[in-house]
Amino acid sequence: MNQADIGPVRHDFAVGVVGGPTSVIDYAGMRIVTDPTFDPPGDFGAYRKLAGPAVTIDELGPVDAVLLSHDDHADNLDVSGRRFAASVPVLLTGPGAARRLGGNAHGIAPFETFSFAEYGSTLVVHAVPAQHGPSDGVRDDNGDINAEVIGFVLQAPGWPTVYVSGDNASIAPVMQIAEAFDAVDVAVLHTGAGRVPAKFDGRALTLTAERAADVAQLLGAARVIPVHCEGWSLYSQTPDDVRRAFDDTGIGDRLRHASPGSWAVVGLSP
Repeated sequence: MNQADIGPVRHDFAVGVVGGPTSVIDYAGMRIVTDPTFDPPGDFGAYRKLAGPAVTIDELGPVDAVLLSHDDHADNLDVSGRRFAASVPVLLTGPGAARRLGGNAHGIAPFETFSFAEYGSTLVVHAVPAQHGPSDGVRDDNGDINAEVIGFVLQAPGWPTVYVSGDNASIAPVMQIAEAFDAVDVAVLHTGAGRVPAKFDGRALTLTAERAADVAQLLGAARVIPVHCEGWSLYSQTPDDVRRAFDDTGIGDRLRHASPGSWAVVGLSP
């Protein structure tokens, strides 16, 4: 694990933590940012942002793409994050979000793909399913619980397979992902067991620590980076809870926690 500060210098392969759900991934010659949240602390109605990003947009240097799990919750796309997402060459998100955002947004539904060949990279991004709440939650006309949410799988020849969960709370979509992909080497999991009292009786909207450990085992992920578990008021579990759950499961050695602003994984060294 490399805890060096994130800056504009790129690695061949690296995953770093910015804060909240936001991570930066250097992969196949590309720099990618997930679920961008760059606002300072403040009130967002049903929840509060408690800490600003540990890395500014300028400190990231040029970014090639944003992966956005959903566009309609401020803890995944705040005001500054929305402007930033509109400024990069490619924004990948769900079909509904792409229609709302327009511009550089490309909508991909679960198990559809987007190739970066025309951008000089062998990277292919697969959209994968996610469920943003309990399985008995009321579904909208599109069959979504709480919101249209997708996760992502990154693949390129000679590179590790990377899974980014988005705001998923359920094992069910992960079982579909495990069937679709032979192996996942690195998993970036939205943990924190986010809860909003007015939704689903306050039940978890993202992975609990215990369920995150189950996801890691189901996918066979050798490296797991937890995000979305600090910096906002809606989290009911902390990074310490995630560590405890992974240790209790016997896979604590897979966890690569990083303080916001630092790299969690550089290369694939232990």
